[in-house]
Amino acid sequence: MRDPDVGFTLTDDVVERSTKLSHHLAREVARLGPEGWTKVEASFAMTAAAESTVIVFGDADGRFARVFPTPQILGMLREHRDLSSGFGDGPWWRYLLTMTSDGKLDVDYDYGDEPFPDDQLFPPATYRTDIELYPREHVPMWLAAYIGNAGHQLRDPRTAAEQARADAAAGVTATTCEPGAEFPDLPVITRRWAVIAAAFVAVESSWGPRTAPGCLVFEGASRSGSTLSLLPGDRAVLSGGVWNAPALEAAYAGPAPLPALYRGAPAWVSEVVLNRRATSGLLSFCYWWEAGRWHRGDSPSADQLAAAVPAMWTTDTVVDVVAGVLGDSASAAQLAAIGPLVRAAEQGGVTAELLARVFPGAGFDRDAAYFELTVAGATADFRTELTHD
Repeated sequence: MRDPDVGFTLTDDVVERSTKLSHHLAREVARLGPEGWTKVEASFAMTAAAESTVIVFGDADGRFARVFPTPQILGMLREHRDLSSGFGDGPWWRYLLTMTSDGKLDVDYDYGDEPFPDDQLFPPATYRTDIELYPREHVPMWLAAYIGNAGHQLRDPRTAAEQARADAAAGVTATTCEPGAEFPDLPVITRRWAVIAAAFVAVESSWGPRTAPGCLVFEGASRSGSTLSLLPGDRAVLSGGVWNAPALEAAYAGPAPLPALYRGAPAWVSEVVLNRRATSGLLSFCYWWEAGRWHRGDSPSADQLAAAVPAMWTTDTVVDVVAGVLGDSASAAQLAAIGPLVRAAEQGGVTAELLARVFPGAGFDRDAAYFELTVAGATADFRTELTHD
């Protein structure tokens, strides 16, 4: 642990000084409040070269007012941040304060375990400068990628074509996956994905995967996710990122190179069809479907990617997910109907009747659910009109 550069060693005096500063900060923030305020929430993002603040007061009538910090408040924050550099692996990036008018105070320090809000995210060079002044043993992977990926995972069409030609000339090839060894075949994975999406849509949940023409999307609760992009000619690209991917950790934390995700990839595997994580350097896998098989470069095997894709591995896993979405209130008849629905979807034969057995009554949005299935080619007839109870 490094000693803070404040003229004395890390002792109880430093902790006491830090605590006093927080209470003083709270009093100064409270003075900015309009008459009648009941609660204030403030977030202060700060580095050695930049700062961003959000201070919002609210009252009992639901009215809100944003105010701006005084130079005195900012000065105390800078002092507190400098003191905090001795408490662990570098100072905090954001100081979060919540307080009520009756004196209840809550302070938290954000060290970047999760990405910062866009309005409190500074340019990469700002963080590089701060890390030079306050060296850290570990920088969160998302931040390390943000400040150091330099666009290495980007692959515009020209670059994709050049890399494909270079690979061909050098005899570099992709790994061709054995049927069923990694992901299900493309038609099956697409339709199972759509069944899970339909279930979440039917219960009007904002979570879960979604389907759209030519593209299926999934964002997991653990900040991992993926995109399945469908192309003409029975081709597709499945790409995304696992939040704590070991290969990315090794590359951004040390001398290891980034994995060659596009090794042997055809020219049509370009940024247009890649998951958005490629832009931020957080893409940890890329598979492509061609000639009836999945192919990959230096991507992990599928069993390491469960957090980033829907649970579409088997018919039974999809059945379990749909049952979980329905919850404990599902009837025995509903649960019994899930298996036939999934199997029909796998064959592209879902009907309105099958869907209604799983999602009966006016409490479900079957129109939206049917759309998810239709877009993925899982319905028997896209002209089918649903009937409602």
